Amino acid sequence: MLDSIIQFDQQLLVYLHSFGSETWDPFWLYITKQLNWWPFFLILLYLLYKKLGWKQLGLLIVVLALFFTFTDQMTNVFKNSFQRLRPLNEPAIEGMVRVLKNTKSFSFFSGHASNSTGAMVILFAVLRKYYKYAWIIFFFPLLFAYTRIYLALHYPGDILCGFIFGGLSGFLFFKLFKYLNKRLNLTDKQNKNAFE
Repeated sequence: MLDSIIQFDQQLLVYLHSFGSETWDPFWLYITKQLNWWPFFLILLYLLYKKLGWKQLGLLIVVLALFFTFTDQMTNVFKNSFQRLRPLNEPAIEGMVRVLKNTKSFSFFSGHASNSTGAMVILFAVLRKYYKYAWIIFFFPLLFAYTRIYLALHYPGDILCGFIFGGLSGFLFFKLFKYLNKRLNLTDKQNKNAFE
């Protein structure tokens, strides 16, 4: 059963990866770097500050920092426990994928997927109270995670498990934000505690 799942995961990766071309390589190599998303994050920070103010925004940043620390460490625990080779290092599909970015670390599960999904779950839970179209931010983890398949750095199964772990972790850390927000009696710019 497990062997069948792994084989399907490899076949799906090879299929999805085959849509890549040298023309698009620079674009996806650019998109996969977190630092290149700074305009997106600045816009989110501005939208949050506009509604929350400095105190709630400061607490949210602290909670996000704790979340990233947690997911990074847990991702490393999983990767070092399972030790699944990345697609670009897997002998079984050697020659079927193009190597665009080299790394020797393990594949399961995707830290990019877990971090981006969990962070967006937290931010969505905050933003949806103020912005009707807050759900749009979920395009970020989808696009961000696809870069890992395009670059043959993760299998679709790694991405899916990263989404699930990140989503659940993000939900728990939003609950932490709500708890601390209430405990510290913080209010937004309308003098309301919107997260009770």
